[in-house]
Amino acid sequence: MKTWIAFSSILMKDMRSYYLKPPNISWGLIFPIAWTLMFFLRSPVAVEVRDLLPGVMALSILFGTTSMLAVTITFERKSRSFERLLLAPISFNLLMLAKTSGAIMFGVVNAFVPVIFASFLTDLSGINWLMILGSVLLVAITSTFLGLFIAVSVSQVFEAQTFSNFFRFPMLFLCGLFIPLADLPSFLRPVSYALPLTYGADILKTAINQNGIISIPLSFIALLCFSVFLFAYSIYNVNRKWIL
Repeated sequence: MKTWIAFSSILMKDMRSYYLKPPNISWGLIFPIAWTLMFFLRSPVAVEVRDLLPGVMALSILFGTTSMLAVTITFERKSRSFERLLLAPISFNLLMLAKTSGAIMFGVVNAFVPVIFASFLTDLSGINWLMILGSVLLVAITSTFLGLFIAVSVSQVFEAQTFSNFFRFPMLFLCGLFIPLADLPSFLRPVSYALPLTYGADILKTAINQNGIISIPLSFIALLCFSVFLFAYSIYNVNRKWIL
């Protein structure tokens, strides 16, 4: 019972204290909405909107989750309040899951902002919603742990946002979000398959338009592996750099 109280208290504290900070509002909320409107309003044809939807959903998750972690973790480290959390009656791994759970939930909600806009512009029948829910959750978890990996590698919020862009903007072009992987130069395709968002976007393409090119089980396994690796490596970095 104490563990659950500590977990929920940390989660609610982060949501109240950090999630409406200016970097989160700009990168986590305004940017995905503006990006969604930019694509959908200039693509009124139904089939085009459905073609764009998987990429815009994945992009909304990526920017929302990484922006959240950049603020919460770096603010905690700078103010040294992270050390006080270590006194909570909760294991360290569960503590870090509590710190990331809010961003995961935010990413899942963010993913369906484009769906709401798309529903006014095109027919969304025939979509595999169960597959979408599974892929959105896994992409949110993977992107959140990517944000955690970035956040524990820097000391300032602006550094975290800059470092995040080092990963985020290449993914726009290399993960098949808007440019098919088959159209990329052959020397760039191995890089694409080394990025987690490639697999999440492909699952969404299969669920929405049935035009994914990667095996669905392989994509889910790849996302799980990326999530475990990013979380484990982030925990290792925190133990090595922050906890003496």
